Amino acid sequence: MIDAHHHFWRFREEEYGWMDASMKILQRDFLPEHLEPELAKAGVEGTVLVQARQLKEETESLLKLAEKYPWIRGVVGWVDLCSELIGEHLQDFAPHPKLVGFRHVVHDEADDDFMLRKDFQRGIAALGDFNLAYDLLIFPQHLGRARKLVAGFPQQTFVLDHLGKPEIRSGSLQPWKGELEKLAAYPGVYCKLSGMVTEANWKHWTYEDFECYMETVLQAFGPERLMLGSDWPVCRLAGEYEEVLAIPLRFIQKLSREEQAFIRHKTATHCYQLQTEIYGEEEI
Repeated sequence: MIDAHHHFWRFREEEYGWMDASMKILQRDFLPEHLEPELAKAGVEGTVLVQARQLKEETESLLKLAEKYPWIRGVVGWVDLCSELIGEHLQDFAPHPKLVGFRHVVHDEADDDFMLRKDFQRGIAALGDFNLAYDLLIFPQHLGRARKLVAGFPQQTFVLDHLGKPEIRSGSLQPWKGELEKLAAYPGVYCKLSGMVTEANWKHWTYEDFECYMETVLQAFGPERLMLGSDWPVCRLAGEYEEVLAIPLRFIQKLSREEQAFIRHKTATHCYQLQTEIYGEEEI
């Protein structure tokens, strides 16, 4: 099993301004030694480590961790995609065998059309030169913009984080569902079954709160373009590691063994081109 989305950090308040007063539980260090026991309990053999700060140093530090811990199979880092020197920056990072992609926190940008800026799209084009994926971290109102971005780069691999953050707390499906289905029509877009508990009521969620959203992405993307993600330690706002992963694992029990294998590890391995062994079907 591959956990395709988690974070690490050494907490410094000035570098994690997105952690407000309601997130005290996150305001401490979260490092590999804290996650390893959780991986063992849940039966997770490999992970994709994702950026949490928009600093070049973030990518450098995550890659150093990946060198030290073999179970970190890939790193989605951050780089200034709008920089005129983007090609040089990518040249510096690209040789690292565990660098698999980059991400920008688009949903925090004041401009909802940020993804459609020429300088940003120049950065996306540069990713293609190095065969690197791009993770879409967006809100539902950005899905239409994401579709326009994806349409311009048919050879680029895109990964939608956290289902595009539907409004699970309110139980609302539209307009998220319609926009997500349009985005999923592009074959180069993948989706992570991640980040759901923090979009629900943190204290009073149930498995049933998530079923219609998981069913929507399953029908839109199919198992071959879905992957698991814990969003640890952010998920701890609403649930612990094993119980959060149990949500999609329960949902996919209705699928065939082969379909489950895609969601459990094959999709992430293929999408991110992870350096990992091939897992046997007996692990399902």
